[in-house]
Amino acid sequence: MKDISKVLHHPYMKEDPYGSLSMPVYQVAAYQFPSAEAMELAFTGQTTDFTYSRIANPTVQYLEERVKVLTQALSVTALNSGMAAISNAILTIAYAGSNIVTSRHLFGNTYSFFTSTLAAFGVETRFCDLTNPDEVATAIDENTCAVFMEIITNPQLEVADIQALADVAHQKNVPLVIDSTIIPFTHFKAATFGVDIELISSTKYISGGATSIGGMILDYGNFDWTKSHRLAELAAVQGNNAFSFRLKREVHRNLGAYLNPQAAYMQSLGLETLAMRYKQASSSAGDIARKLTEIQAIESVNYPGLKDNAFKVISLKQFGENPGAMLTFNLTSREACFSFLNKLKMIFRATNLFDNKSLAIHPASTIYGTFNAEAKEIMHVSENTIRLSIGMEDPADLLADILQALS
Repeated sequence: MKDISKVLHHPYMKEDPYGSLSMPVYQVAAYQFPSAEAMELAFTGQTTDFTYSRIANPTVQYLEERVKVLTQALSVTALNSGMAAISNAILTIAYAGSNIVTSRHLFGNTYSFFTSTLAAFGVETRFCDLTNPDEVATAIDENTCAVFMEIITNPQLEVADIQALADVAHQKNVPLVIDSTIIPFTHFKAATFGVDIELISSTKYISGGATSIGGMILDYGNFDWTKSHRLAELAAVQGNNAFSFRLKREVHRNLGAYLNPQAAYMQSLGLETLAMRYKQASSSAGDIARKLTEIQAIESVNYPGLKDNAFKVISLKQFGENPGAMLTFNLTSREACFSFLNKLKMIFRATNLFDNKSLAIHPASTIYGTFNAEAKEIMHVSENTIRLSIGMEDPADLLADILQALS
Protein backbone atom coordinates (compact mmCIF):
# COMPACT_ATOMS: atom_id res chain seq x y z
CA MET A 1 0.00 0.00 0.00
CA LYS A 2 2.98 2.31 0.43
CA ASP A 3 3.48 2.16 -3.33
CA ILE A 4 -0.09 3.31 -3.87
CA SER A 5 0.47 6.26 -1.54
CA LYS A 6 3.58 7.24 -3.50
CA VAL A 7 1.71 7.09 -6.79
CA LEU A 8 -1.30 9.03 -5.54
CA HIS A 9 0.84 11.80 -4.11
CA HIS A 10 3.60 12.00 -6.73
CA PRO A 11 3.91 15.73 -7.60
CA TYR A 12 3.55 17.20 -11.08
CA MET A 13 6.66 18.40 -12.88
CA LYS A 14 5.24 21.95 -12.64
CA GLU A 15 2.50 23.24 -10.35
CA ASP A 16 -0.93 23.27 -12.00
CA PRO A 17 -2.32 26.84 -12.12
CA TYR A 18 -5.82 25.64 -11.25
CA GLY A 19 -4.89 23.13 -8.53
CA SER A 20 -6.18 20.12 -10.48
CA LEU A 21 -6.04 16.85 -8.50
CA SER A 22 -5.54 14.87 -11.71
CA MET A 23 -2.85 15.66 -14.26
CA PRO A 24 -4.64 17.55 -17.08
CA VAL A 25 -4.67 16.13 -20.59
CA TYR A 26 -2.30 18.28 -22.63
CA GLN A 27 -3.87 17.43 -25.98
CA VAL A 28 -1.52 19.63 -27.97
CA ALA A 29 1.04 19.15 -30.72
CA ALA A 30 3.52 21.99 -30.10
CA TYR A 31 4.61 24.43 -27.39
CA GLN A 32 5.38 28.16 -27.31
CA PHE A 33 8.84 29.47 -26.33
CA PRO A 34 9.73 32.86 -24.84
CA SER A 35 12.67 33.33 -27.20
CA ALA A 36 14.63 31.83 -30.09
CA GLU A 37 17.44 31.09 -27.66
CA ALA A 38 15.14 29.08 -25.37
CA MET A 39 13.83 27.23 -28.39
CA GLU A 40 17.35 26.27 -29.48
CA LEU A 41 18.23 25.00 -26.00
CA ALA A 42 15.09 22.84 -25.87
CA PHE A 43 15.53 21.33 -29.32
CA THR A 44 19.18 20.50 -28.69
CA GLY A 45 18.38 18.76 -25.41
CA GLN A 46 19.99 21.33 -23.13
CA THR A 47 16.73 21.96 -21.24
CA THR A 48 13.77 19.73 -20.38
CA ASP A 49 11.21 22.06 -21.97
CA PHE A 50 8.67 20.34 -24.22
CA THR A 51 9.05 20.86 -27.97
CA TYR A 52 6.62 18.56 -29.77
CA SER A 53 4.21 15.90 -28.48
CA ARG A 54 5.58 13.16 -30.74
CA ILE A 55 8.76 13.45 -28.66
CA ALA A 56 7.48 14.30 -25.18
CA ASN A 57 4.25 15.47 -23.60
CA PRO A 58 3.48 16.57 -20.00
CA THR A 59 0.59 14.13 -19.51
CA VAL A 60 2.58 11.20 -20.88
CA GLN A 61 5.67 12.14 -18.92
CA TYR A 62 3.66 12.22 -15.69
CA LEU A 63 2.54 8.62 -16.34
CA GLU A 64 6.18 7.66 -16.94
CA GLU A 65 7.24 9.36 -13.70
CA ARG A 66 4.54 7.52 -11.73
CA VAL A 67 5.73 4.18 -13.11
CA LYS A 68 9.30 5.07 -12.14
CA VAL A 69 8.11 5.64 -8.57
CA LEU A 70 6.53 2.17 -8.48
CA THR A 71 9.39 0.29 -10.13
CA GLN A 72 12.55 2.27 -9.31
CA ALA A 73 13.48 2.02 -12.99
CA LEU A 74 16.17 4.34 -14.31
CA SER A 75 13.96 5.33 -17.24
CA VAL A 76 10.43 4.66 -18.48
CA THR A 77 9.21 5.27 -22.03
CA ALA A 78 5.49 5.08 -22.80
CA LEU A 79 4.48 4.04 -26.31
CA ASN A 80 1.23 3.53 -28.17
CA SER A 81 1.05 -0.28 -27.88
CA GLY A 82 2.76 -3.28 -26.38
CA MET A 83 4.11 -4.21 -29.80
CA ALA A 84 5.52 -0.68 -30.13
CA ALA A 85 7.35 -1.27 -26.86
CA ILE A 86 8.81 -4.55 -28.13
CA SER A 87 9.81 -3.20 -31.55
CA ASN A 88 11.31 0.05 -30.22
CA ALA A 89 13.31 -1.76 -27.54
CA ILE A 90 14.71 -4.38 -29.90
CA LEU A 91 15.51 -1.84 -32.61
CA THR A 92 17.53 0.11 -30.05
CA ILE A 93 19.96 -2.79 -29.57
CA ALA A 94 19.69 -4.96 -32.71
CA TYR A 95 21.68 -4.54 -35.92
CA ALA A 96 22.15 -6.37 -39.22
CA GLY A 97 24.03 -9.57 -38.46
CA SER A 98 22.90 -9.73 -34.83
CA ASN A 99 20.67 -12.40 -33.31
CA ILE A 100 18.06 -12.72 -30.57
CA VAL A 101 17.87 -15.85 -28.42
CA THR A 102 14.31 -16.66 -27.41
CA SER A 103 11.60 -19.33 -27.23
CA ARG A 104 9.09 -20.47 -29.83
CA HIS A 105 6.48 -19.95 -27.13
CA LEU A 106 5.80 -16.34 -28.06
CA PHE A 107 2.72 -14.21 -28.57
CA GLY A 108 1.78 -14.38 -32.27
CA ASN A 109 2.71 -10.83 -33.27
CA THR A 110 5.99 -10.97 -31.34
CA TYR A 111 6.86 -14.18 -33.19
CA SER A 112 5.97 -12.55 -36.51
CA PHE A 113 7.99 -9.42 -35.68
CA PHE A 114 11.06 -11.51 -34.94
CA THR A 115 10.82 -14.01 -37.78
CA SER A 116 9.47 -11.75 -40.55
CA THR A 117 10.00 -8.05 -39.88
CA LEU A 118 13.43 -8.25 -38.24
CA ALA A 119 14.60 -11.06 -40.51
CA ALA A 120 14.19 -8.76 -43.52
CA PHE A 121 16.76 -6.44 -41.96
CA GLY A 122 19.30 -9.16 -41.25
CA VAL A 123 18.46 -9.96 -37.62
CA GLU A 124 18.35 -13.68 -36.84
CA THR A 125 16.04 -15.29 -34.28
CA ARG A 126 17.45 -18.33 -32.48
CA PHE A 127 14.84 -20.49 -30.82
CA CYS A 128 15.62 -22.70 -27.86
CA ASP A 129 14.11 -24.08 -24.67
CA LEU A 130 14.29 -21.23 -22.15
CA THR A 131 13.61 -23.67 -19.31
CA ASN A 132 17.05 -25.14 -20.09
CA PRO A 133 19.71 -22.50 -19.26
CA ASP A 134 22.49 -24.66 -20.73
CA GLU A 135 20.72 -24.69 -24.10
CA VAL A 136 20.35 -20.91 -23.91
CA ALA A 137 24.06 -20.50 -23.14
CA THR A 138 24.94 -22.62 -26.19
CA ALA A 139 22.71 -20.50 -28.44
CA ILE A 140 24.38 -17.21 -27.44
CA ASP A 141 27.37 -15.98 -29.42
CA GLU A 142 29.29 -12.72 -29.91
CA ASN A 143 26.50 -11.30 -32.12
CA THR A 144 23.63 -11.99 -29.71
CA CYS A 145 22.04 -8.65 -28.88
CA ALA A 146 19.47 -9.94 -26.37
CA VAL A 147 17.94 -12.90 -24.62
CA PHE A 148 14.19 -12.30 -24.86
CA MET A 149 11.46 -14.03 -22.87
CA GLU A 150 7.84 -13.75 -21.78
CA ILE A 151 7.76 -14.35 -18.02
CA ILE A 152 4.64 -16.51 -18.48
CA THR A 153 4.10 -17.48 -22.09
CA ASN A 154 0.78 -16.85 -23.83
CA PRO A 155 -1.06 -19.20 -24.25
CA GLN A 156 1.29 -22.05 -23.29
CA LEU A 157 1.77 -20.73 -19.71
CA GLU A 158 5.38 -21.86 -19.58
CA VAL A 159 7.46 -20.36 -16.76
CA ALA A 160 11.26 -20.19 -17.03
CA ASP A 161 13.69 -19.35 -14.24
CA ILE A 162 14.29 -15.63 -14.79
CA GLN A 163 17.31 -15.32 -12.50
CA ALA A 164 18.98 -18.33 -14.10
CA LEU A 165 18.51 -16.82 -17.57
CA ALA A 166 19.78 -13.45 -16.34
CA ASP A 167 22.90 -15.14 -14.99
CA VAL A 168 23.52 -16.95 -18.29
CA ALA A 169 22.93 -13.81 -20.35
CA HIS A 170 25.17 -11.64 -18.17
CA GLN A 171 27.98 -14.20 -18.19
CA LYS A 172 27.89 -13.83 -21.98
CA ASN A 173 27.66 -9.98 -21.77
CA VAL A 174 24.11 -9.96 -23.18
CA PRO A 175 21.08 -8.12 -21.71
CA LEU A 176 17.97 -9.97 -20.56
CA VAL A 177 14.86 -8.40 -22.08
CA ILE A 178 11.48 -9.57 -20.81
CA ASP A 179 7.81 -9.12 -21.62
CA SER A 180 6.15 -9.04 -18.19
CA THR A 181 2.62 -8.15 -19.28
CA ILE A 182 1.12 -11.21 -17.53
CA ILE A 183 2.14 -10.03 -14.01
CA PRO A 184 2.06 -6.29 -13.20
CA PHE A 185 5.03 -4.57 -11.60
CA THR A 186 3.07 -4.02 -8.38
CA HIS A 187 3.50 -7.77 -7.75
CA PHE A 188 6.60 -8.65 -9.79
CA LYS A 189 9.82 -6.72 -9.20
CA ALA A 190 11.80 -7.44 -12.36
CA ALA A 191 15.09 -5.89 -11.23
CA THR A 192 15.36 -8.29 -8.27
CA PHE A 193 15.61 -11.17 -10.78
CA GLY A 194 18.38 -9.58 -12.86
CA VAL A 195 16.17 -8.17 -15.63
CA ASP A 196 17.74 -5.37 -17.66
CA ILE A 197 14.86 -4.21 -19.88
CA GLU A 198 11.18 -4.81 -19.04
CA LEU A 199 8.47 -4.50 -21.69
CA ILE A 200 4.78 -4.17 -20.87
CA SER A 201 1.53 -3.92 -22.76
CA SER A 202 -0.13 -1.25 -20.61
CA THR A 203 -3.35 -1.96 -22.51
CA LYS A 204 -3.79 -4.84 -20.09
CA TYR A 205 -3.80 -4.39 -16.28
CA ILE A 206 -2.54 -0.80 -16.24
CA SER A 207 -5.22 0.81 -18.42
CA GLY A 208 -7.84 0.13 -15.77
CA GLY A 209 -10.29 -1.93 -17.75
CA ALA A 210 -9.26 -1.83 -21.42
CA THR A 211 -9.75 1.93 -21.67
CA SER A 212 -6.81 2.49 -24.02
CA ILE A 213 -3.96 0.94 -25.99
CA GLY A 214 -0.40 1.43 -24.76
CA GLY A 215 3.01 -0.03 -24.03
CA MET A 216 5.99 0.71 -21.81
CA ILE A 217 9.75 0.17 -21.83
CA LEU A 218 11.45 0.11 -18.44
CA ASP A 219 15.23 0.39 -18.32
CA TYR A 220 16.68 -0.56 -14.93
CA GLY A 221 20.10 0.90 -15.73
CA ASN A 222 22.00 -2.18 -14.57
CA PHE A 223 23.48 -3.47 -17.82
CA ASP A 224 26.96 -2.47 -18.95
CA TRP A 225 26.21 -1.27 -22.46
CA THR A 226 29.90 -1.06 -23.34
CA LYS A 227 29.42 -4.82 -23.94
CA SER A 228 26.81 -4.12 -26.64
CA HIS A 229 27.98 -3.86 -30.26
CA ARG A 230 25.23 -1.34 -31.02
CA LEU A 231 25.62 0.83 -27.93
CA ALA A 232 29.28 0.48 -26.91
CA GLU A 233 30.41 3.80 -28.38
CA LEU A 234 27.49 5.69 -26.88
CA ALA A 235 27.99 3.95 -23.52
CA ALA A 236 31.48 5.42 -23.32
CA VAL A 237 29.73 8.78 -22.89
CA GLN A 238 26.33 7.89 -21.43
CA GLY A 239 27.31 4.91 -19.26
CA ASN A 240 24.42 2.70 -18.18
CA ASN A 241 21.97 5.24 -19.58
CA ALA A 242 23.07 4.45 -23.15
CA PHE A 243 20.02 2.31 -23.96
CA SER A 244 17.45 4.90 -22.87
CA PHE A 245 19.44 7.74 -24.43
CA ARG A 246 19.37 6.11 -27.87
CA LEU A 247 15.76 4.98 -27.42
CA LYS A 248 14.49 8.44 -26.50
CA ARG A 249 16.78 10.55 -28.69
CA GLU A 250 16.64 8.41 -31.83
CA VAL A 251 14.48 5.31 -32.09
CA HIS A 252 11.13 6.33 -30.67
CA ARG A 253 11.38 9.78 -32.27
CA ASN A 254 12.11 8.29 -35.68
CA LEU A 255 9.44 5.58 -35.47
CA GLY A 256 6.80 7.95 -34.10
CA ALA A 257 5.16 5.57 -31.65
CA TYR A 258 4.97 7.74 -28.52
CA LEU A 259 1.85 7.34 -26.37
CA ASN A 260 -0.94 9.87 -26.91
CA PRO A 261 -1.97 12.17 -24.02
CA GLN A 262 -5.56 10.92 -23.64
CA ALA A 263 -4.38 7.31 -23.29
CA ALA A 264 -1.69 8.43 -20.83
CA TYR A 265 -4.33 10.16 -18.71
CA MET A 266 -6.52 7.05 -18.56
CA GLN A 267 -3.57 4.77 -17.80
CA SER A 268 -2.32 7.10 -15.09
CA LEU A 269 -5.72 6.74 -13.41
CA GLY A 270 -5.50 2.98 -13.91
CA LEU A 271 -2.24 2.90 -11.95
CA GLU A 272 -4.10 4.12 -8.88
CA THR A 273 -6.21 0.95 -8.63
CA LEU A 274 -3.82 -1.50 -10.33
CA ALA A 275 -2.71 -3.41 -7.21
CA MET A 276 -6.26 -3.90 -5.91
CA ARG A 277 -7.66 -4.98 -9.28
CA TYR A 278 -4.83 -7.45 -9.84
CA LYS A 279 -5.27 -8.96 -6.40
CA GLN A 280 -8.96 -9.58 -7.09
CA ALA A 281 -8.54 -10.89 -10.64
CA SER A 282 -5.60 -13.20 -9.89
CA SER A 283 -7.30 -14.59 -6.80
CA SER A 284 -10.43 -15.35 -8.84
CA ALA A 285 -8.32 -16.96 -11.58
CA GLY A 286 -6.71 -19.29 -9.04
CA ASP A 287 -10.07 -20.25 -7.56
CA ILE A 288 -11.64 -20.90 -10.95
CA ALA A 289 -8.65 -22.89 -12.22
CA ARG A 290 -8.83 -25.20 -9.19
CA LYS A 291 -12.55 -25.76 -9.65
CA LEU A 292 -12.20 -26.46 -13.39
CA THR A 293 -9.91 -29.41 -12.62
CA GLU A 294 -12.95 -31.15 -11.10
CA ILE A 295 -15.12 -30.88 -14.23
CA GLN A 296 -15.29 -34.08 -16.28
CA ALA A 297 -15.97 -32.35 -19.60
CA ILE A 298 -12.60 -30.56 -19.36
CA GLU A 299 -9.62 -32.68 -20.40
CA SER A 300 -6.94 -30.54 -18.71
CA VAL A 301 -6.46 -27.17 -17.02
CA ASN A 302 -3.30 -25.09 -17.28
CA TYR A 303 -2.51 -22.48 -14.62
CA PRO A 304 0.94 -22.23 -13.01
CA GLY A 305 -0.63 -21.85 -9.57
CA LEU A 306 -2.15 -25.35 -9.61
CA LYS A 307 -0.48 -27.77 -7.19
CA ASP A 308 0.34 -30.35 -9.87
CA ASN A 309 1.50 -27.84 -12.49
CA ALA A 310 5.03 -28.45 -13.78
CA PHE A 311 5.94 -24.80 -13.14
CA LYS A 312 4.32 -24.47 -9.71
CA VAL A 313 7.56 -24.15 -7.71
CA ILE A 314 9.34 -21.60 -9.92
CA SER A 315 6.09 -19.70 -10.45
CA LEU A 316 5.51 -19.46 -6.69
CA LYS A 317 9.05 -18.16 -6.20
CA GLN A 318 8.72 -15.49 -8.88
CA PHE A 319 5.05 -14.48 -8.83
CA GLY A 320 3.38 -15.70 -5.65
CA GLU A 321 0.41 -17.98 -5.02
CA ASN A 322 -1.82 -16.74 -7.86
CA PRO A 323 0.33 -16.07 -10.95
CA GLY A 324 -1.81 -13.80 -13.05
CA ALA A 325 -5.40 -13.70 -14.22
CA MET A 326 -5.05 -15.88 -17.33
CA LEU A 327 -5.66 -19.62 -17.53
CA THR A 328 -6.33 -22.13 -20.28
CA PHE A 329 -8.17 -25.43 -20.50
CA ASN A 330 -8.51 -28.11 -23.14
CA LEU A 331 -11.71 -29.65 -24.45
CA THR A 332 -12.06 -32.70 -26.68
CA SER A 333 -11.88 -30.87 -30.03
CA ARG A 334 -11.93 -27.60 -31.93
CA GLU A 335 -15.68 -28.10 -32.42
CA ALA A 336 -16.19 -28.45 -28.68
CA CYS A 337 -14.28 -25.21 -28.16
CA PHE A 338 -16.45 -23.34 -30.64
CA SER A 339 -19.61 -24.75 -29.08
CA PHE A 340 -18.43 -23.65 -25.63
CA LEU A 341 -17.66 -20.13 -26.81
CA ASN A 342 -21.00 -19.77 -28.56
CA LYS A 343 -22.92 -20.72 -25.39
CA LEU A 344 -21.24 -18.21 -23.07
CA LYS A 345 -23.62 -15.65 -21.60
CA MET A 346 -21.52 -13.60 -19.14
CA ILE A 347 -17.96 -14.11 -20.35
CA PHE A 348 -17.28 -12.12 -23.51
CA ARG A 349 -15.95 -13.67 -26.72
CA ALA A 350 -13.09 -11.22 -27.28
CA THR A 351 -9.36 -10.83 -27.53
CA ASN A 352 -7.26 -8.80 -25.06
CA LEU A 353 -6.27 -9.72 -21.50
CA PHE A 354 -7.01 -8.35 -18.04
CA ASP A 355 -10.02 -6.23 -18.84
CA ASN A 356 -12.36 -5.68 -15.87
CA LYS A 357 -14.68 -8.02 -17.78
CA SER A 358 -13.81 -11.68 -18.28
CA LEU A 359 -12.89 -12.71 -21.82
CA ALA A 360 -12.63 -16.03 -23.67
CA ILE A 361 -10.93 -16.85 -26.94
CA HIS A 362 -9.83 -19.82 -29.04
CA PRO A 363 -6.17 -18.88 -29.73
CA ALA A 364 -5.54 -21.36 -32.55
CA SER A 365 -8.25 -19.90 -34.81
CA THR A 366 -7.75 -16.22 -33.90
CA ILE A 367 -4.38 -14.98 -32.61
CA TYR A 368 -2.64 -17.82 -34.48
CA GLY A 369 -5.30 -18.16 -37.19
CA THR A 370 -2.91 -17.22 -40.00
CA PHE A 371 -0.22 -19.68 -38.88
CA ASN A 372 -0.14 -23.06 -40.63
CA ALA A 373 -0.63 -26.34 -38.78
CA GLU A 374 3.10 -27.06 -38.62
CA ALA A 375 3.88 -23.68 -37.06
CA LYS A 376 1.13 -24.12 -34.48
CA GLU A 377 2.45 -27.53 -33.57
CA ILE A 378 5.99 -26.20 -33.14
CA MET A 379 4.68 -23.37 -30.95
CA HIS A 380 2.46 -25.78 -28.97
CA VAL A 381 -0.75 -23.96 -29.84
CA SER A 382 -3.51 -26.56 -29.68
CA GLU A 383 -6.82 -26.57 -31.55
CA ASN A 384 -8.42 -27.85 -28.32
CA THR A 385 -7.46 -24.91 -26.10
CA ILE A 386 -9.65 -22.16 -24.66
CA ARG A 387 -7.95 -19.13 -23.07
CA LEU A 388 -9.71 -17.29 -20.28
CA SER A 389 -8.84 -13.82 -19.00
CA ILE A 390 -10.51 -13.44 -15.62
CA GLY A 391 -11.98 -10.06 -14.73
CA MET A 392 -13.63 -8.47 -11.72
CA GLU A 393 -16.91 -10.42 -11.70
CA ASP A 394 -17.88 -12.71 -8.82
CA PRO A 395 -15.98 -15.97 -9.49
CA ALA A 396 -19.11 -17.97 -8.64
CA ASP A 397 -20.96 -16.21 -11.48
CA LEU A 398 -18.12 -16.92 -13.90
CA LEU A 399 -17.99 -20.58 -12.93
CA ALA A 400 -21.75 -20.90 -13.42
CA ASP A 401 -21.39 -19.45 -16.92
CA ILE A 402 -18.59 -21.89 -17.74
CA LEU A 403 -20.62 -24.85 -16.47
CA GLN A 404 -23.73 -23.96 -18.49
CA ALA A 405 -21.60 -23.43 -21.62
CA LEU A 406 -20.09 -26.89 -21.17
CA SER A 407 -23.46 -28.58 -20.70
